[in-house]
Amino acid sequence: MKIADFYEELWAPSYGPPRGSIRDHLSPGPYEDEQQVLRYLRAGHLLFSAMGSSQDVLGSGRSVLGGDSVYSDGEWMWRGDLWFYVRTHHLTLPDEFLREIREAGYFMTPEDTDRLAALSAYVADRW
Repeated sequence: MKIADFYEELWAPSYGPPRGSIRDHLSPGPYEDEQQVLRYLRAGHLLFSAMGSSQDVLGSGRSVLGGDSVYSDGEWMWRGDLWFYVRTHHLTLPDEFLREIREAGYFMTPEDTDRLAALSAYVADRW
């Protein structure tokens, strides 16, 4: 299991040591294929649904409904507000994750129920 947005501001310590601060992973501009990447992130398979909204940890004053929810493509997991950080703050995704998104033609992988159930249990145990 890999966490695409594994930064100290976004994930609980129970998931292990994060990759540092989200502030260290921002770029000055968007990806050339940003719209396709955002569509992929929003099409993820839901592992954990959290009601309410999450505040932008970078201080814009905005919030994202369901931002604490967790999604997956079967290999990677990410929070429901990852698309917001990519679009609004130009958060860079891990190179391996971005490469896999592009190699998939920006299409979400078919649902693997057993794999997603295992990931969902993993998230529930640490929430």
